[in-house]
Amino acid sequence: MAPHPSPATRSDPDTPALRRRELGQTSARSLLLTVLGEFVLPGHEPVWTQVLLDVLGALGVEPKSARQALARTAAEGLLDSDRSGRRVRWSLTERGRQLLSEGAARIYGFGTPAPDWDGRWLVLLASVPESRRQLRHRLRTRLAWAGLGCPAPGVWVSPDPAKESEVARVLDDLDLGGVTSSFVGHFGAIGRPAEVVAQAWDLDRVEQAYEEFLAEFAANGDTGPPDGDTGPAQGVLARQVQLVHAWRRFPFLDPELPADLLPEHWAGTRAAEVFARLHARDHEPAQREWARLVAEAG
Repeated sequence: MAPHPSPATRSDPDTPALRRRELGQTSARSLLLTVLGEFVLPGHEPVWTQVLLDVLGALGVEPKSARQALARTAAEGLLDSDRSGRRVRWSLTERGRQLLSEGAARIYGFGTPAPDWDGRWLVLLASVPESRRQLRHRLRTRLAWAGLGCPAPGVWVSPDPAKESEVARVLDDLDLGGVTSSFVGHFGAIGRPAEVVAQAWDLDRVEQAYEEFLAEFAANGDTGPPDGDTGPAQGVLARQVQLVHAWRRFPFLDPELPADLLPEHWAGTRAAEVFARLHARDHEPAQREWARLVAEAG
């Protein structure tokens, strides 16, 4: 992944590969996607199986699990393989490149300071009968992925009215445009915005996740962990994969509310600063280590 791509519209969460990694769980396949996005995507070159096995092995993934992750990612249409004798190398498909490029934009565009809020809200009325459970689930998933919260059944809100066009696309995709309504305006005299936020989003859960991220990575400062690790993909490359892998779940968890609606001393602000600093510190050394592994694999 390039260090600072511009933000982009979020990828469709109905994509199976995306849904399964919603919480950033440490599975062989989710780690593989992080490696592909961080190193294969910007390189535009095929990579031998052994390189990927070595990198994933340094992250604690057994060769059998790594090979299964490659096969399943290819089955999802994100990778193509070609053979040279007994060796296999892997390339991103057009679909894989698109998904990872959009993911890069989300990861590196996420956590940047938001513009001042004008106090307006987007309110969506969208009700789906209980009998259509699959459709209800898809609607909930996609609206939550767009950053909307649900303070009451059939009601969705966001303090970012600009998301109305994205919401309209979701409704059109699900054929719900004719049975929903949206409103944009300022909060009225009844109730308090803080109460709506508490009902619509579990910010305590999000902040706890940020605190866990900080506990794991903030202590690295500008020095990183000791260099006592051994193996072809240890050290800076593994650190970078672990950092990006841990950070990539936050665009799914955090609705990116304006500062006016967040608790004081919001942990997400500190976490974003730590991520940006550590990634910038290790980006070039990690890319050089990757290039060395690829060159040695020949």
